[in-house]
Amino acid sequence: MSRALRSIRYGAVMTGPHPAVAVVTDSTAYLPPDMVGNLTVVPLAVVVNGVAGLDTVDIDAATVADALNARRVAVTTSRPSPETFSQVYRELLDGGAEAVLSVHLSAQLSGTYDAAVLAAAPFDGRVEVIDAQSTGMGLGFPAVAAASTAAAGGSLAEVREAALAAVGRTTTLFYVDTLEFLRRGGRIGAAAALLGTALSVKPILHTTEQGVVVREKVRTASRALARLVDIAAESAGSSEVDVAVHHLAAPDRADALLTTLKERLGAQLRGAYLTEVGAVVGAHVGPGMVAVVVYRTA
Repeated sequence: MSRALRSIRYGAVMTGPHPAVAVVTDSTAYLPPDMVGNLTVVPLAVVVNGVAGLDTVDIDAATVADALNARRVAVTTSRPSPETFSQVYRELLDGGAEAVLSVHLSAQLSGTYDAAVLAAAPFDGRVEVIDAQSTGMGLGFPAVAAASTAAAGGSLAEVREAALAAVGRTTTLFYVDTLEFLRRGGRIGAAAALLGTALSVKPILHTTEQGVVVREKVRTASRALARLVDIAAESAGSSEVDVAVHHLAAPDRADALLTTLKERLGAQLRGAYLTEVGAVVGAHVGPGMVAVVVYRTA
């Protein structure tokens, strides 16, 4: 196995025979370590003040939060190259996989999906690529659903369908203290960012197939966090759910949010996860961000 693949494959490795279908995702899923399982995770790239590194491998959340707070420090991100994906796919197939499903963050937020599609083309249908239309555990839950189906012996078509079904059952909501970082990165329109700044609006956003969209506008951070819980509960409906809470440099806010969600969802809640986002997503949302991802299990 090459140095490149060793550097991006991490987490617990499944024992016993490997599934016929290998599942690949990217670092912006920010999966809890015990959920990585047999997934192969390809990191995006981050440059902080001219120093380049890999998301979650070389550059962590604290580094990017400090850089963003410094204001004058430049932070940029970039997708993995098609060549990187091609190498990953080839090594997985040469290593015994019959096919690969590659599940990635929204094509509206990054060129990662497009790079994966370019890399998949020469493999004559043995590699398929899915756009999760989200990031964080909005990507992570579909990737895990695909890996679970693969581990159960599913075909490429069945693994792909599991991922797509999970995309349809996942809702990603988040709050940011300012829209400025999203505006700088081109992830939200300048007009929406200006409106939020001018009116001191605290936005609740969500991810859709169109990218990042403002869901609601409220006047205070505390009200925004309360509405996150309300909307998450509405998204859950009567289904059993898994919930993930993400944050950047806001552990107390995230802890409080998760505690309230547990109380609100009660017996509906199957699993609850808390992780800090890494440098790539952090660079676009800024310190203070909290997110809720609701995954309806059926």
